[in-house]
Amino acid sequence: MRTTIFFIFLVLISFQNAFAQLDEIVEPYHIRTIQFKGTSAQSQLPIIELGQKLQLSFDDINGDEADYYYKITHYNFDWTPSDLSKGEYLDGFDDVRIETYENSFNTLQLFSNYSFTIPNRETRALQKSGNYLLTILDDDGNIVFTRKFMVIERVLSVGVEIKRARDIRKIDEQQVVQFTVNSQNLLLINPKQNVKTMVMQNSNQKTAIIDLKPQYTIGSELIYRYDQEAAFEGGNEFLFFDNKDIRSATNGVRRVQLNELYENFLYTDIDRSTRPYTFAPDINGNFQVRNLYAENQNTEAEYVVMHFNLQYFDDLDGKELHIYGNFNNWTIDETTYMRYNKESDSYQNARLFKQGFYNYKYVVVDRDGSITEGPISGNFWQTENDYTVLVYYRAPGARFDRLMGEGFASSTTINNN
Repeated sequence: MRTTIFFIFLVLISFQNAFAQLDEIVEPYHIRTIQFKGTSAQSQLPIIELGQKLQLSFDDINGDEADYYYKITHYNFDWTPSDLSKGEYLDGFDDVRIETYENSFNTLQLFSNYSFTIPNRETRALQKSGNYLLTILDDDGNIVFTRKFMVIERVLSVGVEIKRARDIRKIDEQQVVQFTVNSQNLLLINPKQNVKTMVMQNSNQKTAIIDLKPQYTIGSELIYRYDQEAAFEGGNEFLFFDNKDIRSATNGVRRVQLNELYENFLYTDIDRSTRPYTFAPDINGNFQVRNLYAENQNTEAEYVVMHFNLQYFDDLDGKELHIYGNFNNWTIDETTYMRYNKESDSYQNARLFKQGFYNYKYVVVDRDGSITEGPISGNFWQTENDYTVLVYYRAPGARFDRLMGEGFASSTTINNN
């Protein structure tokens, strides 16, 4: 009897691990402003086609010209390592030192800016589609940080529509993603088993809905018409600041102060959850480094201590408030924590940012690490969000999951038909 129970326990653990997400390794404090780009002007989760360029840059505020290296690993849809050897998915080699770096110029905060592009002289091409992990290592072979990205081969066409929720209790708060997958040029065998999907809001993989199954098939089309299974909270438009001119109060900046570094104090933010929705253009949580007077943004943009201030009077019941956005890859850590200031009766944070345009919002973080956006920002069906649908396929006998389709839609076209 004990043997049977132990076997069942092992099976359950194996099943859970098979669908466990691979967590990215968060960068240490001295590594700042990681910009990871494909074809987008802003830093966000890169999804590139075979043959397209991938760019990574980051700053080391130790400023000691340390050596860093990169490795590239191929993964399956569920972020388990694929069975491909390195030579099958990589033309050239990795474990290469990042040779391009420049020291900061005319800045109070000294730093070294590192950058590289793939393909390059050593890593000539990525040869297979699918999920990839980029790992940055130091001179001793220790992992400094990791970032995920995707490579796509466009074989399947994906049509995406954004709907309001059918549930009357959620109709004012949620947005539902419905989509179709057309495979006119490829026979998809056993699609319920072999086709995998990922649906992302604002390129945030950490809140993605994964592995929805097709509900039915019409000809060569797979139809996904889910409601609550494919529903996202609408959220609210992101707050922002723009300190491209470091010496003067600009958009969102109330006061400027010079100590060891420049310090920018933002206007006090408030609870928006009970206020009417108001449209405000944003870049959906992303950021862009810029200095109004710099010729080289990478080395001449200054580091600034940004002061956040939030008035929020509801009981948190042991939970925490954090600032949230792609400025640190949607990570919750000690640098994003909002501390309560009894004198001002508000929550405050002082965090180091490189000059530029940044989106952010405030979220509530539970003891188990779960993140809730609604209590402070509110959830509105009108909110402008970008949605991306990725479609993977593994043919019978294949050894890896190919990323073969991508669909995109904005909630500006939302309807309730």
